[in-house]
Amino acid sequence: MNLENIRNAKSRIRPLILENTPLVESRTTPSLFLKLENLQVTNSFKIRGAANKLTQIPKGSKIVTASAGNHGQAVALCSEKLGIKAKIVVPETTPKVKINKIKQYNQELILHGSIYDEAEDYAKEIAQKEGLDYISPYNDPQVIGGQGTIALEILAQNSDIDSIIVPVGGGGLISGIGIAAKSLKSEIKIIGVQSEASPTMYESFLAGRQIDTKVEDSIADGLSGNLEQGTITFELARKYVDEMIIVKEESIRKAIRVLWEKEGQIVEGSGAVPIAAILENKITLGKKLAAVISGSNIDTEKFRAIMGEHF
Repeated sequence: MNLENIRNAKSRIRPLILENTPLVESRTTPSLFLKLENLQVTNSFKIRGAANKLTQIPKGSKIVTASAGNHGQAVALCSEKLGIKAKIVVPETTPKVKINKIKQYNQELILHGSIYDEAEDYAKEIAQKEGLDYISPYNDPQVIGGQGTIALEILAQNSDIDSIIVPVGGGGLISGIGIAAKSLKSEIKIIGVQSEASPTMYESFLAGRQIDTKVEDSIADGLSGNLEQGTITFELARKYVDEMIIVKEESIRKAIRVLWEKEGQIVEGSGAVPIAAILENKITLGKKLAAVISGSNIDTEKFRAIMGEHF
């Protein structure tokens, strides 16, 4: 888990991803730059980690994975292109847009459980019963390495960035970004943001040990769920992350609206949490900040409802 691994990942995944997604300055907030992974292949950063992992698996392999939706879509696409057979387990509550996108590819989709934790447990059960390789969406060095390529791009696009604000669920994204960014620029600040509806990494970070928390419904569905026991992402977060923040569900909904009305970007709840933290005045503006806008896979009806809300 080092900078060389992440640079190798960048070369490895190039044929499967949109390289150098835009880093654009906010129209309304000076010195805030948006890393638009919502424009990535599959409309989510998850393709990076999935591509790095699956390009290192032999053609003809059979795998199973769990996902809140975006990782599942990335695994399905990569598996189809690389000749791998995948079973993808997602919660029954997964947004329709994510389910429909997974169905585009010739892989087996399984809906199980009402929350991510139940889908993950079931995927591991399938792996054990059927002798399949289980691919974690976050607790995997190669997945983390793929996600870290975002930091390589950010600092190549603007070497003056002082802080990177990152959505946090299982911690694969912030772990990869932290390793790459701190290796290139040791003084850079890495800030993680979670929803208070699913604050597992936040609470674990504060406690200094991995703990489980209650998981409630969240507009940031991609960040929901507890952590796999012993996940490498927790120790990586302790080493590379400077600050962890939680934000209110109402703020995430407002951030989705702001990103559309002020920035012209359709963003799902998980991708909007960095802006929610800014709206809650939990991040000091003034320096050059990069916010990772991690995805745009939000159901149309939900998006329209949020646009109609008055905050």
